[in-house]
Amino acid sequence: MNVTVYLEGGGNRRELRTKCRRGFSDFFRKAGLAGRMPKLVACGARRMAYDGFRAAFDRSGEIFVVLLVDSEEPVTENAGSWDHLSRRDNWGKPTRAADDNAHLMVQCMEAWFLADKDALVEYFGDGFNRKALPAQANVEDIPKTDIERGLKSATRQCTTKGRYNKGRHSFALLAQISPEKVTTASPHAKRLIETLVDKTSEH
Repeated sequence: MNVTVYLEGGGNRRELRTKCRRGFSDFFRKAGLAGRMPKLVACGARRMAYDGFRAAFDRSGEIFVVLLVDSEEPVTENAGSWDHLSRRDNWGKPTRAADDNAHLMVQCMEAWFLADKDALVEYFGDGFNRKALPAQANVEDIPKTDIERGLKSATRQCTTKGRYNKGRHSFALLAQISPEKVTTASPHAKRLIETLVDKTSEH
């Protein structure tokens, strides 16, 4: 089955959206989607991703359409993605949509980086302070503000890549981290990959 993923990320610049698609593509390829990659649409802001998803879903036909956005905050235990998006953002689920049409990066994409701290050390190199990162094993429990603060603090003394900057570093890091480590640490990431593998395997 053909699958299209509408992604939060990439801002308003074409160059950054290209980096967003490339980073997710590399991550998904390593996660088992090589040779059956879904189409990736980098939409910029969260709301633009939702609007793009809604428009595509209404005309989807035989294409399976996925929305992938940050949760921005904790997700209530046993709450589905649509439940969270309805409560937090007042986003309605299309009538024909299923639970697996919507997925969340909890609480933000950068949480995935903390699942593979070795990749952060390798990427930033000299001056990286691993001890400045949040230490929780369950990356989905770490508030977004703590993740951002930790990444900037850990890279304050980096001499090669400089201090963490989302636009400059995030999608290159996404391409380097281990999907296996991410899906072990993040149940929502595991659900996303399992959905994509399942749907792209269908004929």
